Amino acid sequence: MNLPVDSLITSLKAKSKLIRQHIIKMITIAGSGHPGGSLSAVEILVALYFHKLRHNPKEPNWPDRDRFLLSKGHAGPVWYAVLAEAGYFPVETLWTLRKLGSILQGHPDMKKTPGVEMSSGSLGQGLSIANGMAMAAKLDKPAGSPANRDKANHRIYILLGDGECQEGQVWEAAMASAHYKLDNLCAILDYNGYQIDGAIKDVMSPLPFAEKWSAFGWAVKEIDGHNLNEIINAYDWAETVKGKPAIIIARTVKGKGVSFMENKHDWHGKAPSAQQSEAALKELQ
Repeated sequence: MNLPVDSLITSLKAKSKLIRQHIIKMITIAGSGHPGGSLSAVEILVALYFHKLRHNPKEPNWPDRDRFLLSKGHAGPVWYAVLAEAGYFPVETLWTLRKLGSILQGHPDMKKTPGVEMSSGSLGQGLSIANGMAMAAKLDKPAGSPANRDKANHRIYILLGDGECQEGQVWEAAMASAHYKLDNLCAILDYNGYQIDGAIKDVMSPLPFAEKWSAFGWAVKEIDGHNLNEIINAYDWAETVKGKPAIIIARTVKGKGVSFMENKHDWHGKAPSAQQSEAALKELQ
């Protein structure tokens, strides 16, 4: 999206509001789902898909595309809404969330949903898969690339959950990312502070994040995960990092945009009632 900065931010803000409306509608219709962590990640995905990411909805398997992975797969609604708005499938498909036969299951399925690069749901596994993709990109060019290209030049982006960082496999993968100098890998941490049972610091604290990722050999940048200027600048920064992977620690608000959901862990994994949905959508106007 090549727009002047002010016009770009205005456009991305409008898109973010629309994505939040989609999330509330689709989870309400489904009667189940995860609104809290979907709403917290909206600006992160909107800035990625509608500004930074090289991708082609008309050719989801374009060899030179950048790859995005959603490791916290329960936040599928935000990814589905973004993919629909980007043109991977009709927006009307969102209202089939979690229904039998739908391409939009409760957790992303790479064999059913256009644009989904990795099936996810079991937490902690995404960064290991991202490492594999990043290593493969450094080893060879993808099939179908121009003959004069020696190496792939696409990038790998992955969104992690903060509660997910309680998983040991995340840190094994983080160690490997740095060991293999995967500077074509950018992780984004959705640091909203809550998981299904409460505040992450109370359940099993994975803090401090910046110090830990830095100690594991990563370049680290901390930002406001709802400030589109900061998010865009962070994505640009990640591309300048050489010789090590980069992580953007994005401080976000669980349930962002809906006042009665914000910073409430009990909205991690339940659908609003029809009345609550109406109130939420009114706020999001």
